[in-house]
Formats: sequence, structure tokens, C-alpha cells
Amino acid sequence: MIGIVGRKVGMTQVFTDNGRVQPVTVIEAGPCVVTQIRDLDRDGYEAVQVGYGTAKHVKKPVGGHIKAAGLTSVAKLTEFRTSPGDPTYEVGQRLTLDLFQSGDFVDVIGTSKGKGFTGVMKRHGFRGGPRTHGQSDRSRAPGSIGPGTTPGRVFKGTRMAGRTGNERRTVLHLAVIRTDPESNVLLVKGSVPGPAGGFLLIRRSNRGR
Repeated sequence: MIGIVGRKVGMTQVFTDNGRVQPVTVIEAGPCVVTQIRDLDRDGYEAVQVGYGTAKHVKKPVGGHIKAAGLTSVAKLTEFRTSPGDPTYEVGQRLTLDLFQSGDFVDVIGTSKGKGFTGVMKRHGFRGGPRTHGQSDRSRAPGSIGPGTTPGRVFKGTRMAGRTGNERRTVLHLAVIRTDPESNVLLVKGSVPGPAGGFLLIRRSNRGR
């Protein structure tokens, strides 16, 4: 299976067979519907476009695009790249959790939580200035950002305060703890990016093969 789209429900914990507590993330994954097949001759690359969920309002171009797949609305459209040796897919085909089993490893892609404008301590883990010797306003300051005379400028990429989070992040090689295809629930080990309700892309991991 190329991959599947879902939403993050939240985190909880389960007990393993040996009685240990395992933190897991609950993901509502699928079902997804294939909405378009990208062709190498026509599009310049090979991929499968899938749609997930429903939305209250759908723009007319999107509605016309997904009509061929038998859908009237969609909450998320995304693509998974394919290779010549991959299985073939058809428009309208449903993708579910049937091919995921306990013990498999997956990569989870999501958008991290947005933190807004933050300082260097929260953004980069700076320790801040001294908390003694009479200083009153340097406890969370970044300190020097470069020499004055030479080079006389601030280098590009210098770690400073700025917008934090709200970026695409991929967590590799997460173990699948449990699957429930009937209720479209997937439990993976550990945490994944984003807030509860955020969209996630789940693909089979190639790491370690």
C-alpha cells in the first residue's frame, strides 16, 4: 500500500503482552479514495492522488475533480509517489487499514504545532545570561550575534528569535502497536507531529530493509 491519510485523535497508553506501559498515539486513518492517477508521460512523474474525509464546503473546481471518483466532498487531497514496480491503482479505489498489522513500521508526516514568535531559549534551547552579578534584563537574551568590525554584519542562518513551529515534520520508523480496520483506528508507538485533529500522512517505512 502506498500510504493512507488520517487525523490525529490524541495520545494514550496501552499495556503490552509483558505488562509494560506503552505510550501510543491514536490515529483515525482512512478510508481514502483514489481520485487521480498521475502518469509519467502526461504529468512528468508517477503518483497516486487520494482523498480523505468530508467537508462542509467544497469549491466547484475540487468538486468537479473528485466527481470521477464518486465523491461529493473531500477534506484533504494528497499524493503518494509511486515507482514502476508498485501495484496498479484505479480511480475510485478505496484504501483502508487492512494491510497494516501489529509489528509493522510506518513513517508519519504532519504539521507541527505553531508556537508563534518565540525567543531563543524556547526556539533553540539557549541557556540565557547569568542570573547574578547585577544583571537585570539579560536572563533570556541571546547575547552577542557577531563581531562589530570584522565581519561587521550578522551571518545568514544565525540562530535568533522568530516564528516557531507550523512546519512539515516526518517521524520515521514508528512501530504499529494495534490496528482496528473496522473502526479505522491505528495505534502507533510514541508521539507524532501536530495537534489533535490535525491531518497526518502514514506510509510504510523503508528504514531497516
